Amino acid sequence: MTAKNKVICIMGPTGAGKTAQSLAMAKAGLPICIINADSRQLYRDFPIISAQPDEEEKQVCPHRLFGYLETRQSSSAVDWMERAKAEIKNAHEKNSIPVLVGGTGFYFQSLLDGIVKIPDIPEDIRNHYIREVEERGSLVMHEKLQKIDPEYAAKIHFNDKQRIARAWEVYTATGKKFSDWHKETPKNTEFDVLRIGIGLPLEELTPILCKRTDIMLKKGALEEAQKAMEICSDIAAPGWSGIGCIEIAQYLLGKCSLQECQALWNKNTRSYAKRQWTWFRPDTRIHWFRPEEQSLPLVMEFLQK
Repeated sequence: MTAKNKVICIMGPTGAGKTAQSLAMAKAGLPICIINADSRQLYRDFPIISAQPDEEEKQVCPHRLFGYLETRQSSSAVDWMERAKAEIKNAHEKNSIPVLVGGTGFYFQSLLDGIVKIPDIPEDIRNHYIREVEERGSLVMHEKLQKIDPEYAAKIHFNDKQRIARAWEVYTATGKKFSDWHKETPKNTEFDVLRIGIGLPLEELTPILCKRTDIMLKKGALEEAQKAMEICSDIAAPGWSGIGCIEIAQYLLGKCSLQECQALWNKNTRSYAKRQWTWFRPDTRIHWFRPEEQSLPLVMEFLQK
């Protein structure tokens, strides 16, 4: 493969230091373009809560696919993948190195390993499970999904109504678990890929995540959510489903205290990090680093091949 095919991916659990690793490449002089691969960082109304790069970080190098969705808008892995491919092509044409950074495992899988073609789902089944999740609640439907497809349920958040409904509709219409469909995914040979994982054992990462929540609140997470609620008061909207967003929404609506909000936010963030480990760790193609370790030598070796 030529250099035009090269793509670097930095993945791993939330809060582990993926952004810092990517910016270190730019600061070392590499002409990189950072492309977002985190489903929560697509939403423009929650830059603080979703830990999007700040303005100072964005000045270091080009950043793409951050904050382009409104809170009411939904997105899919296919939509993101098409946009990511366009940004990768654009980066290559400008002699830049595309660096995908994020923690959404299914985005990386879709782009790098392809997506299996699941048969079209009848509209009545799709609408049934959309209503079911709304009426019975995402937590109840997620718990039921754990009994049917524990492997996929472990990878998604109990607030993720869209993915929960999707898993149920596919299982009902095809008789096959969503996780089994994923295992039939065809391999994608379009890119020459270096996969870098940034992570820490959960017991080390947990206090870092709690500290990050404190920092987000000091930076204005509550005010950010209040403004977002003025724009979109429907907390069932896709943009509100992110961790931190839904917990703060409950506080703003008077359903819990700020202390309870923060405790639940920390708990759910830790659970999310654990699910991300569950997704990424089995992939033997990933080269793992602790956040204080430097992946740059491996990157240089990859680029010079």
